[in-house]
Amino acid sequence: MKITNITPLVLGTPWRNLTFLKVETDEGLVGWGETRNVMRTDALLGYLDGAKRRYVLGSDPFNVEDLVHRMFHHDFGRVDDVVGSGIALVEIACWDIMGKALNVPVYRLLGGAVRDKIKAYANGWYTVERKPAEFHKAAKKVVKRGYKALKVDPFGAGFYEMERKEKNLSIALVEAIRDSVGPDFGILIEMHGRFSPATAIEISRELERFQPEWVEEPVPPDNIEMMAKAAAKINIPVATGERIHTRFEVRRLLELGCIDVLQTDITHSCGLLEGKKIAAMADTYYVTFAPHNVGGPVSTAANLHLAACTTNFKIQEHFNDFVDSWVKQAATGPGYPEVKDGYFPLPGGPGLGVTPDEDFIKEHPMSGAHFNLFAQDWHKRQQER
Repeated sequence: MKITNITPLVLGTPWRNLTFLKVETDEGLVGWGETRNVMRTDALLGYLDGAKRRYVLGSDPFNVEDLVHRMFHHDFGRVDDVVGSGIALVEIACWDIMGKALNVPVYRLLGGAVRDKIKAYANGWYTVERKPAEFHKAAKKVVKRGYKALKVDPFGAGFYEMERKEKNLSIALVEAIRDSVGPDFGILIEMHGRFSPATAIEISRELERFQPEWVEEPVPPDNIEMMAKAAAKINIPVATGERIHTRFEVRRLLELGCIDVLQTDITHSCGLLEGKKIAAMADTYYVTFAPHNVGGPVSTAANLHLAACTTNFKIQEHFNDFVDSWVKQAATGPGYPEVKDGYFPLPGGPGLGVTPDEDFIKEHPMSGAHFNLFAQDWHKRQQER
């Protein structure tokens, strides 16, 4: 079997562009990948155009290790979020093709299921005014939808430090959420790499009484030693990894002991097999794996297949029941089941088990939105071009 063509299609929303990749073969089988590349979709499309000619056309999709190795190493430049996303699009589509060729779900090809359901948490649910009463009301909707956990960044446009008034409001928002969801519900605190180590430590101490399951990216990801400095004095589990894209970068995080939960985004980090390898590295340090996922139906399906077969998996991020819930219409199939009682059931197949609707995607073309996490009211996720 040989790959004969790849075609990117971009679905746009006010705050994210979802890039789907259709990979066709000479035997008539078609595979799909998907990623949400942060504000760099044009660069991603340019990369795919070059990689298509250099590496992809004529490759056997079953030789996915060789294909990824060539795309990773033969350009000589470092793998960043653009290159990592381009590789992941092709790689995930190859697994989809393999599963279809063998008539099995992808997770069977990656070692088989180690669980019968996949715990999920909701994100994108708090597109409301930044007031405790509004967050209290919005959190009730997450509980009603059947989730057992949610994530929130309550810190507004905070950067390095926060004015005391803003800090107190942020703490009050978390207090309102805890009151809304009750003592047994999981609250995950997102910091988006906003803070200096000193500020991250101070705020984490204030949050301890609400018993969050983690604080995420307490400091920017560029200086891993400062992440270790913060983690050493934070008494809540520390999660990070969505902006760290290769196993070589993950190595240092693990060696310094500065994380408890690894959040690799497989759609930025070269795909399913690389994600499986990174999760296994984390397992050697007794670190759990909670993949970052801001994608639509194909991205979510790929993450569910990885979660199904990964022993140190913890919980799966999911946006599409709240913000831009219509993006679920972009694909159909058993690979993207609904959350019930806090869990996804195992994804069905063959392959990833999802088939994108190309006409639907074309009806929602790429947007020019600039999603700025350091702007006021960014959490409403409605930035326009």
